[in-house]
Amino acid sequence: MMSNSREVRKIAVVGTGVIGASWAALYLARGFNVVATDPAPNAEADLRQYVDAAWKALEVLGLSQNASKDRLEFTGDMKRALADADFVQESGPERPDFKIKLFAEIDAATPPDSVIASSSSGLTMSIIQSACKHPERCVIGHPFNPPHMIPLVEVVAGAKTSPETVHRALEFYRSIGKKAIHVRKEMVGHVANRIQGALYREVVYLIEQGVLDVADADAAVSWGPGLRWGVMGPNMLFHLGGGQGGIQHFMDHLSGPISTWWKDLGTITEFTPEIRQTIISGVLKEAGSRPLEELERERDTMLLELLAARANAARRERSQASLAPKEEVQ
Repeated sequence: MMSNSREVRKIAVVGTGVIGASWAALYLARGFNVVATDPAPNAEADLRQYVDAAWKALEVLGLSQNASKDRLEFTGDMKRALADADFVQESGPERPDFKIKLFAEIDAATPPDSVIASSSSGLTMSIIQSACKHPERCVIGHPFNPPHMIPLVEVVAGAKTSPETVHRALEFYRSIGKKAIHVRKEMVGHVANRIQGALYREVVYLIEQGVLDVADADAAVSWGPGLRWGVMGPNMLFHLGGGQGGIQHFMDHLSGPISTWWKDLGTITEFTPEIRQTIISGVLKEAGSRPLEELERERDTMLLELLAARANAARRERSQASLAPKEEVQ
């Protein structure tokens, strides 16, 4: 899997909550041996239940030749889980003090030529790796939930992470079908969560100002820009929005109005008790009698359909490119 480095055969998953369990399911579907560890009561039973439930979606997405749920091993002994791991995916609690201690322990117990990746959604690797003896092989590998379905992975180095580790992580994630991006500068929250957080701040502000209710706020996103963002990113969409002039026309004629909107965006900086309760009440009203399990199935069904549509579009694009006439070499 990794050029000029340890081949990945066995993956250790440290922390088997929602994110860790999803990672484990994905790695099993890609044919790896997975050893998972978590000190929580009933962790193994909960993990295996999650994998069983996720397997249906993974079958739709496509299993690798050696995919098997039987390749999953669980142990409460973290050192044993890490002893011969080629790649580590850590998904523990999001607390700096906890992560620093945990990474130091993982670093001490893992073969020195293995990569240690953290699923941290916002902490920087420079903080997480600060107590490690081999910080050069530690990197952020932040997924979007659920990792076994959403392709995005943000790869971010810490101050002491080597370029080779970044390369190895990107190469590994891409080899299993993830859309891995290289975040070239550390920032709290990385990239995708900052974008998500910026949007949500304005959503909360608009609700707080009485501009619209919770259900209409969700509709404004999911039935408007959210539909387009599931197909292309904002820069490319604005290229199309510029008409025949493309992004140049857009910047010439529409960047000014957008700058005006920026100046008028909300400045809300915290969740007051009042807005928290407004959102809670609004979400529960929007959900109605549908339990979380039903909402999750609805989300996952539509995600699978969107991913299938994007995969089909990519295949058509590749097919058209292969049929295009080639220029003769003079």
